[in-house]
Amino acid sequence: MSTAPVTASNGFDPNNVNLSTADATRIVCYLELTHNEYDGKLGARISALFVIGIVSTVVTFFPVVAKRVRWLRIPLYVYLFARYFGAGVIVATAFIHLLDPAYGEIGPNTCVGMTGSWAVYSWCPAIVLTSVIVIFLLDFVAERYVEVKYGIHNDSDVQAAVTGQADTRTNATDVHIHAPASSPTDAEAGAAAAKAYEKKFSAEGFEPDSEADEAARDRSFKQQISAFLILEFGVIFHSVIIGLNLGVAGKEFNTLYAVLVFHQSFEGLGIGARMSAIPFKKGSSMPWFLCAGYGLTTPIAIAAGLGVRTTYSSGSYTANVVSGILDAMSAGILIYTGLVELLARDFLFNPLRTQDNKRLAFMIICMLLGTGIMALLGKWA
Repeated sequence: MSTAPVTASNGFDPNNVNLSTADATRIVCYLELTHNEYDGKLGARISALFVIGIVSTVVTFFPVVAKRVRWLRIPLYVYLFARYFGAGVIVATAFIHLLDPAYGEIGPNTCVGMTGSWAVYSWCPAIVLTSVIVIFLLDFVAERYVEVKYGIHNDSDVQAAVTGQADTRTNATDVHIHAPASSPTDAEAGAAAAKAYEKKFSAEGFEPDSEADEAARDRSFKQQISAFLILEFGVIFHSVIIGLNLGVAGKEFNTLYAVLVFHQSFEGLGIGARMSAIPFKKGSSMPWFLCAGYGLTTPIAIAAGLGVRTTYSSGSYTANVVSGILDAMSAGILIYTGLVELLARDFLFNPLRTQDNKRLAFMIICMLLGTGIMALLGKWA
């Protein structure tokens, strides 16, 4: 097995290959080897800076503005569409736009995956797995920090249900709020009271007006912000790669340009919709900076691509290693975030989830629509 990628000077003659004795690695590396494909159209590429930047930023801001600016009177179903369509987009992005390209760049049947140390182990799924586990641990630590800081204790004791022995190691501050009640009636009353408060806190137009309300807002914010920052981090990695590729794309530029306008808009919708559910402090500028950060990432990456447009080759060995690792890491981040933080948390484990079947059906359809359209865009980008 070869330990180096094919180059023009390593003795491989593509015009004289004996398939019975040839090194498969050299053949694969030759077939994958590409050179700089830039073919002009500088004006159109510069326009992409502004078109993609403006459109993706506006779409990212929309759910946040709809939630925070009350006088706009955005209809409920418009907001739900933005939120759950965006959730579907994030899930599809993880599998179709990140995991599949990662396998195509550093997978076992690629030039990178058949060369040197990359050939001794299937590194692509290993990187994805590592990313998922690291994000889970970060999410768990953040959740546990909030529990300890605010004295939160789960109402249901699974340990007691399975083994018959309850966990008695709880804080004194937990007991009067969250300790298991002495009777089913007490438990139901306590759960109803907690649910009523959470509904009050999440209601349209509700602003904290007491220390208890502010503490609840702060707790909810800290529970959600870490998961959101991880989500945006993964999406931004992906945006950098596609921005670079658009800046140096060859004959496929026109198709890629059009597809990426929708691609980045849909991803921005997912980012903005998730951000709109986080209870930022009134007057906080953080959500606006986070929206702008996503909107500016791809234009900056396109500008960087234009800066190296005559020398950068997106199909080179080094480019495949770098983009493959970043795509695999981002895939792990978005797989965990999409399935756990977006779908499972909203649809399965959310005590405030609506019981209206019509609304639930609408939310599911929006999610499936977002997943389907984003998966379809994977045919071109």
